[in-house]
Amino acid sequence: MDKAKNTILITGGAGFIGSNLSEYFLQKGDKVICLDNFSTGHRHNLKDFISHPNFKLIEGDIRNISDCNTAVEGVDFVLHQAALGSVPRSINDPITTNDVNVSGFLNMLVAARDAKVKRFIYAASSSTYGDSQGLPKVEEVIGKPLSPYAITKYVNELYAEIFSNTYGIETIGLRYFNVFGRKQDPNGAYAAVIPKFVSQLIKYESPVINGDGNHSRDFTYIDNVIQMNELAMNCQNKEAVNTVYNTAFGDRNTLNDLVGYLKEYLSEFDSKIADVPVIHGENRAGDIPHSLASIEKAKTNLGYEPKYSLQEGLKEAISWYWKNLK
Repeated sequence: MDKAKNTILITGGAGFIGSNLSEYFLQKGDKVICLDNFSTGHRHNLKDFISHPNFKLIEGDIRNISDCNTAVEGVDFVLHQAALGSVPRSINDPITTNDVNVSGFLNMLVAARDAKVKRFIYAASSSTYGDSQGLPKVEEVIGKPLSPYAITKYVNELYAEIFSNTYGIETIGLRYFNVFGRKQDPNGAYAAVIPKFVSQLIKYESPVINGDGNHSRDFTYIDNVIQMNELAMNCQNKEAVNTVYNTAFGDRNTLNDLVGYLKEYLSEFDSKIADVPVIHGENRAGDIPHSLASIEKAKTNLGYEPKYSLQEGLKEAISWYWKNLK
């Protein structure tokens, strides 16, 4: 085995985004260390590369500073994905969400600083835009957070900026917009909408859309997110670090549009899915009505060029789900 190019710590590496990042960077010839406590990640997400000679799994928790210190030993870059996602979960249990997303984040920043890692890249969130009305969302203009989860992700950005200014550690935050794709968990109370709806439609169960279905989102395929993490990691322009970037496709679709695409693409595998009715429920607390990212800053500073629209990403994702959920 050739010497690894970089040593990369991916926190939450057994989760949806983290496991995709792990697989990608292993294929690129990097050494990958995964830190995960398996609270929301899954061992089956690691099965294709768990025995790879350049992969190391550390079972630990970012709320434990000693686990963080162990994980960053000899690391060049940190891709911090570990978090408790979900607006509803944060409303139901704000204490645990804060403990993981704020205290855990601070632990990782301190550990990365002390280990003198080259750069700390972290999963920020579009939820930070809160009640900001303007579209598209531009990085420098945010509103007030609408949920405990949104507060935690904004606090991450504030801590990252303070650590950059105070300790000189390079940080880049990636504000993810509604990421979807292979390995995203369709199960559980806080499952993301796309895998959940796919799983239901495959079983001829009616998906429930919150509200009238006219809320819109900038749905972002996983491969666009991988591209952004790689660009953030490799960026040589010092003027482009210590800031945040929208990580999205730069287009928006309503939930009604989304379900229409899902039914259309799934019915290519099973024609009966086209006839599954949709149910409309109540609006969900803490939800923003519309989300659309400006990706100009990422294009200009990092050279970002997202390859997958919602439709293109859905075709890829549905093909994967059809094989893995049946």
